[in-house]
Amino acid sequence: MNMNQQWMKQVTIKQLQQPTSLRDQLIAWRIPRRIQGQLRQGRRVLVNGSYKPMNTNLKAGDELTMLFMDTDFTTPVSSYVPDASQTVEVLFENEDLLVVNKSAGVKMHPNSPGETGTLMNYVQAYLSHDDLADAYMVHRLDEDTSGAVLIAKTPIVVSVLNAYLKDKVIQRAYLAIVEGVMNQTQGDVDLPIGINPENERLRQVNGLKAQKALTHWKVTHSFDNHTLVALQLDTGRTHQIRVHMQALGHPIVGDRYYNREQSHSRLMLHANKITFIMPFTNEQREVKGALPKDFCLN
Repeated sequence: MNMNQQWMKQVTIKQLQQPTSLRDQLIAWRIPRRIQGQLRQGRRVLVNGSYKPMNTNLKAGDELTMLFMDTDFTTPVSSYVPDASQTVEVLFENEDLLVVNKSAGVKMHPNSPGETGTLMNYVQAYLSHDDLADAYMVHRLDEDTSGAVLIAKTPIVVSVLNAYLKDKVIQRAYLAIVEGVMNQTQGDVDLPIGINPENERLRQVNGLKAQKALTHWKVTHSFDNHTLVALQLDTGRTHQIRVHMQALGHPIVGDRYYNREQSHSRLMLHANKITFIMPFTNEQREVKGALPKDFCLN
């Protein structure tokens, strides 16, 4: 993608529950205040084809047109090198975003310029047919974890989804097979997670620069000294579920970092569902990622 890129977004206003100004609508859509100001100053937000003041009241059927420039964003250009060596399993897609099903063992993103062989490279190749869409990372899954990943197509959608993440509007659910049979049927793990002082790639409870971490868990099924657990995150710390399950004395099967009994070929952790509000709408969307064939103990 070249610099001086532009992205146009057109939205038809649906039924409004209360009087709503243009400014109110942009705030409700979580357009950052700084970008709202740039849209206004550049007269790049139109109502039915004409520039209107921000205090203009909208009505059902009005068409809003917003023109975003690369100068509106701190990171406007997606720099992932397209890599078509692996196909992408798309669970959901529209003009703003897509949800893909990541395989275990696939890195999320490159760590150095020009690197390929990661999920973001594969998605960039998948989107290469669309000159106005590129792969923008919104959240991460560990390399060893499989499941649903939400990816934006434009920088303005990144801004909106980042605001949703901050406000916990985006909910991610997981399934894990852990060691042992759990004594309770459900519970919360509220233990801060920080860096392991002996290995900065790893995390531990009350490690260096520890941050609050809260995980909700519920037993789904117990079998053969193992338990299938459904989990939901209130926070998104690195290796959060893995560290919290280890802290409970029930590390995840196949965890090469946090399970001393690790003997399985893959980490038994799968992001099975993601729930979010679609940008520029009030529509809630739930997307599920089916369990992969290798998510088993056989």
